[in-house]
Amino acid sequence: MAAPRKRADARRNEQTLLDAAGAAFVAAGVDVPVRDIAARAGVGVGTIYRHFPTRADLVVAVYRHQVEACAEAAPALLESAAGAHEALARWIDLFVDFLVTKHGLAEALQSDDATYQTLHVYFLDRLVPACAHLLAAATAAGEVRPGVQAYELMRGIGNLCIGAGRDPQYDARRVVGYLIDGLRPRPQSDRRLGTGGESGQT
Repeated sequence: MAAPRKRADARRNEQTLLDAAGAAFVAAGVDVPVRDIAARAGVGVGTIYRHFPTRADLVVAVYRHQVEACAEAAPALLESAAGAHEALARWIDLFVDFLVTKHGLAEALQSDDATYQTLHVYFLDRLVPACAHLLAAATAAGEVRPGVQAYELMRGIGNLCIGAGRDPQYDARRVVGYLIDGLRPRPQSDRRLGTGGESGQT
């Protein structure tokens, strides 16, 4: 009877390690000493090596952990948010947080190490459908203009997040917020106007 609880405890311990490693990577890069990660997690260095024998194993696990958390948040946000657009905006906040960490891992993930080669496909397979699900709900509710494509939206957000951690005068979250506000349908009166808000009549 004790085995299921032991497995649950082991999963919680691993989640704690992954959260601590992710925070350490953001703060100091993927070459941060393992002892610093252990200190954040409140465990010994040996505990980390038992779970993740190599640094590559840890990097991949952090990446997958964050992808899964972001993907699994989408349906929960649709249940809890006041509307579909709000759910989409809150999910994109999580996605931006993920992207900041992902760019912190970029050098490692772009290496020739075979351990990393499938991660980009995994990222797309898990997160594009999550974004598409939220977009579909918001479009059906009339809260997002029709025709917005999940992949294009995510790629655009990714471009807005590049370098965000290196420029203290640039707030990627605020700029992405402008983009999300722009997804709302235009009022009918605006649609009748020409470019620049003029009717185009002479």
